[in-house]
Amino acid sequence: MLRLALALYHYFPYGGLQRDFLRIAGEASGRGHEVTVFTTAWQGEIPDGLDVRLIPPRGWSNHRRLHDFAMDLGEILAKSGPWDAVIGFNKLPGLDWYYAADPCYVAAIAETRSCFYRLTSRYRCYAQLERSVFSPQAKTRILLIAEPELAKFRTWYGTSAERVVLLPPGIARDRVAGPDAARLRVQARQALRCSDEELILLQVGSAFRTKGVDRSLLAMAALPESLRQKVRLLVAGRGDALPMERLAGRLGIASQVSFLGARDDVPQLLLAADLLLHPARTENTGTVLLEAMAAGLPVLTTANCGYAGHVNAGEGGWVTPVPFDQTIFNHKLAEVLLSPERVARGRSGLDYVRRTDIFSMPEKALDAIEAAAAGSRP
Repeated sequence: MLRLALALYHYFPYGGLQRDFLRIAGEASGRGHEVTVFTTAWQGEIPDGLDVRLIPPRGWSNHRRLHDFAMDLGEILAKSGPWDAVIGFNKLPGLDWYYAADPCYVAAIAETRSCFYRLTSRYRCYAQLERSVFSPQAKTRILLIAEPELAKFRTWYGTSAERVVLLPPGIARDRVAGPDAARLRVQARQALRCSDEELILLQVGSAFRTKGVDRSLLAMAALPESLRQKVRLLVAGRGDALPMERLAGRLGIASQVSFLGARDDVPQLLLAADLLLHPARTENTGTVLLEAMAAGLPVLTTANCGYAGHVNAGEGGWVTPVPFDQTIFNHKLAEVLLSPERVARGRSGLDYVRRTDIFSMPEKALDAIEAAAAGSRP
């Protein structure tokens, strides 16, 4: 049995990082390890097998609170050790393992911000925390879920590839459409009061601007009138919907857009929909892309999403290029909605999921952690 410390700044039930954290924590507990979680806040029920310890947040800004969490965590771990492994789900100093759910921060800033932004305390704080994990002097091993990011970390920090363990995605197996999918689709559409003639677009994810909900609204508004009248957009996720609702109003499509909030029935929404939209501004992975393919739902996304390669490999939808061009995305949405290939792409994506390992991330992560604790190479 290993004594494991898991560090996550904030747990809430509907975040992609949080779901991955819970899968890894559950796998560790299921293998009989002692799992202690350190966090500033926990929303929802605490699963059996986890000892959750709250560290009160300090500081006035988000970056300062994360910095102080890192400092407080270091002191607590030193007093409560020894630990067989300290596993972080945020970039923190002193970790044995970091689960790399976020993209390379300094690379993203270099691509999207002016050089003056690098003078801010926010940038300096996040860059310092990232450097503590990825610099050549760091001993932290990396659990990487988006292979394209490795080149960025190596470019900016010189991170050794020997410290990196590449993981497969970690989609829950119950996301795969079963033999009763057609019946469940009918039930889900009836629950949403969707007619057979409506084309249901679905977007799933928190942080609406980051996920590109405004891009989806603009593309929907640009559809030919005869097609647009048949389309309805459902947005499921946690975030500030008001700016997007105002945009939908200005575009004249407010009556065709529903913001559903955070939902526990995303699998049913995926079955009910006709197309998943995910034109994210930044997306390290994009778990929902694979969940959609597992449900037999075709996808329209952007090439900067880490899992867009699976969409291409499985022919489970369409991937638009980056840099993002709204006009191209608008045309592609209209083309896809009218395409006779749309249903076939959904079936192709489902076939790909059934023959590809997109499930074993938690198992492979624990295999690597156990191997390192035993003194062998992961």
